[in-house]
Amino acid sequence: MTTKPSEILGMNARNQLYLSLNSAKAKSICKSKYATKVLLTNQNIATAEVYGVLATQEDVNDFPWHKMAENFVIKPTNGHAGKGIIAFKKQHADQQHWTDVVGRVWSLADLKLHCYDILEGQYSTHGSRHHIIVEERVPIHPKLLKYTYKGTPDIRVIVFNKVPVMALLRLPTKESEGRANQSQGAIGVGIDIATGITTYAAAHKTQLIQYLPGTKKKLNGIKIPFWNQLLKTAVQAAEAAELVYAGIDLFIHKDKGPMVVELNSQPGLSIQIANQAGLRRRLQRVADLNVLNDDHGVRIGQALFAESFADKIKAKEGLAIVEPREELTVFGEDRQERIAPALINTGRYRSAIASQLAEELGLIDLDDLLWFQQEQGEGKVPVVEVAFQLKDRQLETTMLVSKKLNRRSHKLELGRKDLPGFLVGIKD
Repeated sequence: MTTKPSEILGMNARNQLYLSLNSAKAKSICKSKYATKVLLTNQNIATAEVYGVLATQEDVNDFPWHKMAENFVIKPTNGHAGKGIIAFKKQHADQQHWTDVVGRVWSLADLKLHCYDILEGQYSTHGSRHHIIVEERVPIHPKLLKYTYKGTPDIRVIVFNKVPVMALLRLPTKESEGRANQSQGAIGVGIDIATGITTYAAAHKTQLIQYLPGTKKKLNGIKIPFWNQLLKTAVQAAEAAELVYAGIDLFIHKDKGPMVVELNSQPGLSIQIANQAGLRRRLQRVADLNVLNDDHGVRIGQALFAESFADKIKAKEGLAIVEPREELTVFGEDRQERIAPALINTGRYRSAIASQLAEELGLIDLDDLLWFQQEQGEGKVPVVEVAFQLKDRQLETTMLVSKKLNRRSHKLELGRKDLPGFLVGIKD
């Protein structure tokens, strides 16, 4: 991993510092898929439709299986790591046989026997009530179809303090038998929080790979559909369950958009490998922020955790040359515009704007600030969103609000974060 060891979150630190923040009530909801379904439905958060909850062998025998024509899933209510989950694709003409997503044919007797095994607790890792959920199967989104084997891929988003801090696409493989579970052989692909573009990938949780096994299909550069909506849904689900630290698993329906699959109060740590980034540093950066709502949390996550890899993809149209000093058009509230002198300062990471200019443009709203950040010589300063035009490109970014720049001839300083796709010229 290219990140610093001090930025990696280990199991002991996760357990002591973060899992303990989740209440017993929140953890109990996560352990029960049925309780999760009830919560999400009551909160109007999209999730797969439930066709039935079976608690006894009589329920299994009485369930109208003949009506299950296509696209349904059988799963234990308190299973773990994908155990016991069977996804069915279609029903045969006799209404007594079904084909699952990997092509196996199940008779009605086979299907009932599997349900009996679930009721006996064969696939459950906790609890004493081993019930069955029969629910809608979410088909594979067309844009992800060529990357997955049989089953529906899912996306895990780590949410902390209402901020999405890291995300992972899990692709079913032949080894995982069409399940989106890394423990069973699914591939994990890191995702840039800012853009929803995939970055790095790992097989068997630790082996970095570039291509889908057995193909020449690159795993980086995949654009995840409904990305901003997906992040917002993840934050809403964490809030609904009162989870401070959570892993939210979601499917993407081609028409309905993101749908929550599962809530996890103790998500695994291999997501760091596929993202080539440490969770510990990211969690520390958002721990003390005052996050107003789910939209605010998404904006913070996208501003803080943008990947340089994604910036390169967005700059495919070519490099533009900028001089060390440029004039920018800065956009404010109510369609205000200002042309302001700027210094291209590659010595700093995040860009900055003079506080007077920010106020004139209506960019400082104390109720809608992203966060405050420590700036050398100025203490804690606000961070705001700024839209501007450099050369022929319109960009949006986050900038520090600096009082120092009020006294300078230039009113903005552009840092490295906002210069991918540009070459900085040198004046003679």
